Amino acid sequence: MGGWIDLDANATTRPTPEVVEAIEEACRTLWANPSSVHREGQRARAAIELARRDIANLIGATAREIVFTSSASEAIHLALRSMGEGEILTSPIEHAAIREGLEATRRKPRLCAVTRGGLLDIEDALDRLDGVGGLATHLVNNETGAIQPLEHLLDAAREREIPVLLDATQAVGRVPVDVRELGVDYLAGSPHKFHGPKGVGVLYARDGARVRPLIAGAQELARRGGTEATPAICGAGVAARQVREWLQDPSRQEALAGLRDRLERTLLDAIPDAAINGPRDARAWTTTNIALPGIDAEALLLMLSERGVGASAGAACSSGSLDPSPVLLAMGLDEDRVRGSIRLSLSRFTRQEKIDEAAEIIIACVRSLRAMG
Repeated sequence: MGGWIDLDANATTRPTPEVVEAIEEACRTLWANPSSVHREGQRARAAIELARRDIANLIGATAREIVFTSSASEAIHLALRSMGEGEILTSPIEHAAIREGLEATRRKPRLCAVTRGGLLDIEDALDRLDGVGGLATHLVNNETGAIQPLEHLLDAAREREIPVLLDATQAVGRVPVDVRELGVDYLAGSPHKFHGPKGVGVLYARDGARVRPLIAGAQELARRGGTEATPAICGAGVAARQVREWLQDPSRQEALAGLRDRLERTLLDAIPDAAINGPRDARAWTTTNIALPGIDAEALLLMLSERGVGASAGAACSSGSLDPSPVLLAMGLDEDRVRGSIRLSLSRFTRQEKIDEAAEIIIACVRSLRAMG
């Protein structure tokens, strides 16, 4: 036993050694400005374009449809800014990047209902679709791992020629994502969620979809100004190549889903009043969100950290906030249950021995907190 146990992979993942090597090599040898016409500048440009193709191949896009940004949050803001006039149909269980992005871009949300299981109420969303200037939602929920059943909603949006933004930050690199099959206009992703670097985000903008820059400049086909972060982009390309190969074997995802289920069974068996927030089936292998009645999640997370386990109470962007999760509240869960809920999330490098060790530590911490309370 011993060593840090990372169960906060939805917040970020550790870059692979190959990604780190690519970043270091780019810092050493590809330091020239990729917009320069001289030889060294064009070497940097060629490396960026290779990474762009690698990202495009991961999601079934063409290279020209990929815009590099600083983060998925920026990509979402850029897409929201680029949508048509009028209200944006969305839901109350979106990541803050959409919720706050709508406010920042002065777009009025039209909210659809959600189920207690954390899924969009598709019939309600369809009823609210007419007359909106866009649809902005997510594929995999960052707090519960719920995979949204979007097929009919996306079909209806296409029929009405309503632009669609899909936040796929928790999906790309975790589950297969194909923008052609989805039929969306914009899609946001983040390499640091699949063992790539921070500081680079990805916006897919369908060929022909309008892009209104947040930052003016000639870079990224005049869609996102500013000198590209060559080292981070090179690392993102390597991460995309690696995870594309990993995704080709579905048994790998199934094995990790088995580890998540093993963790859940152990906790639910040892803590009888514990419960899962969100669906048990329609979710990504990455995530479980567990309610622990009578426990203050913040206190539990601090105790877990002291004992070598990293977890969270929700989205990393809201860490440090004492407010209960807006996602869990929107699902209809009462505030006491929400305040006692923690999110445990796996990466593709999570191993069974660490899952078993973490379960023991979590159970011991819960019992200790209850004994003190």
